[in-house]
Amino acid sequence: MLQTVKPKNARSKRALEAREPKEVEDQRRAIFVHGTKTGEVVDKVMKEMMALKQPHAISFSEKNAIRPFEDASSLEFWAHKNDASMFVIGQSTKKRPAGIIIARMFDSKLLDMCELGIERFMSLSEFKTPKSSPGHKPMLHFASELFDTHPRYMQLKSLLMDLFNGEVIDSICLPGLEHVISVTVAPSDASQTSSALPDDTRHEDPKYLPNVHLRTYTVKLAPSGVRIPRVQLTEMGPFVDFSLRRHQEADQDMLKAAMKKPKLKKQDIEKGLGKKKKNLEVDEMGDLRGRIHVAKQDLGKLQTRKMKGLKGQSSERDEGASTSPDQSEVEDASPRKRQKRG
Repeated sequence: MLQTVKPKNARSKRALEAREPKEVEDQRRAIFVHGTKTGEVVDKVMKEMMALKQPHAISFSEKNAIRPFEDASSLEFWAHKNDASMFVIGQSTKKRPAGIIIARMFDSKLLDMCELGIERFMSLSEFKTPKSSPGHKPMLHFASELFDTHPRYMQLKSLLMDLFNGEVIDSICLPGLEHVISVTVAPSDASQTSSALPDDTRHEDPKYLPNVHLRTYTVKLAPSGVRIPRVQLTEMGPFVDFSLRRHQEADQDMLKAAMKKPKLKKQDIEKGLGKKKKNLEVDEMGDLRGRIHVAKQDLGKLQTRKMKGLKGQSSERDEGASTSPDQSEVEDASPRKRQKRG
């Protein structure tokens, strides 16, 4: 257990308050750690993943004897010392060659992690194309229904979003979107969805799970003749194919504490914030959609275009429908006399 440090002055108090969990978190800082044995492929993958994470990335140059699935005390110490919430650990052993571990922390304690095996890698230097500027917020694209249905891929999606996603912003300028990170799942002969897997053993066995492809492209906005520009994607790199290996799920109590939101203030409640508004919903694309309920309309009272020629016919039709046949005969027999105007 880590000791709770009491602030000695106002400056240290402000520093401790800046590290406390927040409702809107700052950009996550990631630490890249090399194990005792890594290899050339693991070193290149970690170097280029750190380039995508810059400037919020810290690299440990020395190798460390660390086994996160057995003992996470080193990760908790480094997370508390460097105010980091993400770890990327590279290791290569005889049993599990060319692997990286993505770990996520909460309140300087290990929340969950996932181990990935590197099956194929293409470096940035292999693509002779323009590169994006470091520090720009990337666009993330996940193309597979497994990221919404399968628990292993849902966890990987959450980890990658926390790793590469930048700070929370309300709006962004289009020229600021320079690159996109696309994550897709390879087609599998066994199944495409979790529901088609035959049993729980095969459902959780990593060797039956399809590989994950991570691709990076630069974005170029070309003129299209309209207000919305035409988007062109160019391969930038790195290209990495991952296979799923070991994983550790989050503790339910810690996950509940991590997902907890603070209570709204009285001023916010009076403004209507936090209340569920009727007939309003947010779709999958994040757009707010509303439903309007309209009462049954009487089409007979519908206002149409007025014309002088139709005005007299409609009035005569209404008078004829309102009078009885006997009254109409009497009126025909004794026509009205026109009054002379003096």
